[in-house]
Amino acid sequence: MLSQLIQSLIVFWQSLPELVQLLLWAVFLFGGIATLGQAAVVFMVLMERKVLAWLTQRKGPNRVGPFGLLQTVADGVKLLFKEDIMAAAQDKWLFTLAPVIFFLPAFVLLALLPFTDVLMAIALPVGALLFLALSSISVIGVVLAGWASNNKYSLIGGMRSAAQAISYEIPLGMSMLAVVIFAGTMNLRDIVELQSSGWGAFGWYGLMLPISFIVFFISAIAEVNRVPFDLPEAESELVSGYNTEYSGMKFAMFFLAEYAALFGMSVLMATLFFGGYTSPLGGLLIEKLGMVEALNTGLGAPIQLGSLLRQAEMLTWLMAKTYIFIFIAMWIRGTLPRLKPDELMSFCWKFLIPVSLLNVLLVSAQKMYVKTHALGYLVLGIAVLVLGLGGFIWFTGRMFNASLRKRFQVKPVA
Repeated sequence: MLSQLIQSLIVFWQSLPELVQLLLWAVFLFGGIATLGQAAVVFMVLMERKVLAWLTQRKGPNRVGPFGLLQTVADGVKLLFKEDIMAAAQDKWLFTLAPVIFFLPAFVLLALLPFTDVLMAIALPVGALLFLALSSISVIGVVLAGWASNNKYSLIGGMRSAAQAISYEIPLGMSMLAVVIFAGTMNLRDIVELQSSGWGAFGWYGLMLPISFIVFFISAIAEVNRVPFDLPEAESELVSGYNTEYSGMKFAMFFLAEYAALFGMSVLMATLFFGGYTSPLGGLLIEKLGMVEALNTGLGAPIQLGSLLRQAEMLTWLMAKTYIFIFIAMWIRGTLPRLKPDELMSFCWKFLIPVSLLNVLLVSAQKMYVKTHALGYLVLGIAVLVLGLGGFIWFTGRMFNASLRKRFQVKPVA
């Protein structure tokens, strides 16, 4: 019965025009990916509470549901029924539109990411560039939220977020540019396939381009407003920042979008630097065991169990890599203090941007060495990086020491 139903659905699908098939396939895939992202966000909220409780030697959620697993669901239901409060002096249209502008790009970005070689809603030759462009839209929602709230603390939080996002997008883009130069493509699925050899022989770009990965990871943490870069939400100075005046589901949209952005950035890190959905063993286990064809032919068409298990293994590898980065971000939140605004901006403009620019030169030389096997290119790139970093560290060290002497200079008593 099930086999006949599937066969009839396949026949109906094949009878549709090609353009309709393409549009429906994109809609179905995006719906599935958005559902996956929403489930991941709900789990991440609970995961962060558990991780922070573990780091600070507390119990964490343990009452609602078995082991506290339903605590996030209870919080969502509570936010759903909370009153939506708006003051008379607020711009109600922009106040309502701001969380939508902040929320939508975080989930649209998931459609650009290759979760498997098939599970990718939008496959574009310039996927990396479009991801970077769409990720910058969210800051518009934050600025609108701060301005429309008619609250000076919210406005300061929104302006801080705009300055931070614009600044850290530069090293983020430069580190992505280094990967694109080395891979020779902006297609995210092609970048994954180029790393299919796994960690062996430095197949992962995270091992071949370590500076790019470190700069990208730091910039990604800053882009999603995580500690120690959560200046837009500094409770000690801004109450809660740009979302101070929000309540109910509008507040929940800001909250969920931040976790969705962290999930998306973590998937992108795994995709760009650690082989994405490919196995670190240099090949999928189900393929090495020769089970794909056996399971496909054993049960007969149209149930391709072997192909389904192959897709499931790809998704498992990607999620394992992704949640390692998510765990590290949560670990950092429970470990490091928040930076001051001047320290945050100085770190970006005086350190990350120069390092990312030098790294692009090094990666270009490294690419030429791999392509032509001319050792001179690699030596030149390393020399440029060492001399540039050395001069930069020497110069900033002198500036930092001068700043410290000026700050802590003891004036003689008259």
